[in-house]
Amino acid sequence: MNLALIIAGGSGARMHQDIPKQFINVYDKPVIVYTLEAFQRHGDIDEIAVVCIEGWETILWAYARQFNIDKLKRVVPGGKNGQDSIRNGLYALKEDHDDQDIVLIHDAIRPMVSQEIISDCIVKARLHGSAIAAIPCAEAMLETQDQISADTVIPRDNLKRTQTPQGFPLGRIVDAHRRALEQGITNSVASCTLLVELGETVYFSAGSEKNVKLTTPEDIDIFKALLIAKRDSWMK
Repeated sequence: MNLALIIAGGSGARMHQDIPKQFINVYDKPVIVYTLEAFQRHGDIDEIAVVCIEGWETILWAYARQFNIDKLKRVVPGGKNGQDSIRNGLYALKEDHDDQDIVLIHDAIRPMVSQEIISDCIVKARLHGSAIAAIPCAEAMLETQDQISADTVIPRDNLKRTQTPQGFPLGRIVDAHRRALEQGITNSVASCTLLVELGETVYFSAGSEKNVKLTTPEDIDIFKALLIAKRDSWMK
């Protein structure tokens, strides 16, 4: 089976809104619904689980019914940080799924994830045991110690900008989270960084500049523009 684990446990303070950013309405539809629809549409995704911020579980189930997200099978409480939330979701999936099942861990606030990105993540995860959606780094990269100046260049050819989904066999990523706790790794920023901190190698899958993460109000403007462009392309 191929499982989608959508992480929607954050509060989104940088968005400066009264509601979590994953539940902000864009063109009369919550952001998280766009994300869920992408995985609902994909023919190779068998089941969806969501790690949800506390107090929004009932609303999420209502949206799933309203927008016909029938692959959603479970909603799991979020944790105190991203690593906690992902672990909660993985442990819940482990209760009734096989170690060989592929799980795609994805940010709820990346609603423009394409069908091609999802497909490539599944394929690469089965082939290599990991699949990190990533894109090249096009900018000049400088390292700073004080956040106001820099005197070190990092060669951009050696860098990748990681995104989600990040795919793994379920047994492998569950075991990684258990080992991380044992080793005192408690606040890794992503699944790929957690594995690297454990000394493992990860492999890349296709990403896209359009696979934006909605973190600031400016990101919402970009998302709206991408949606309009997408609608225009459908009409041609």
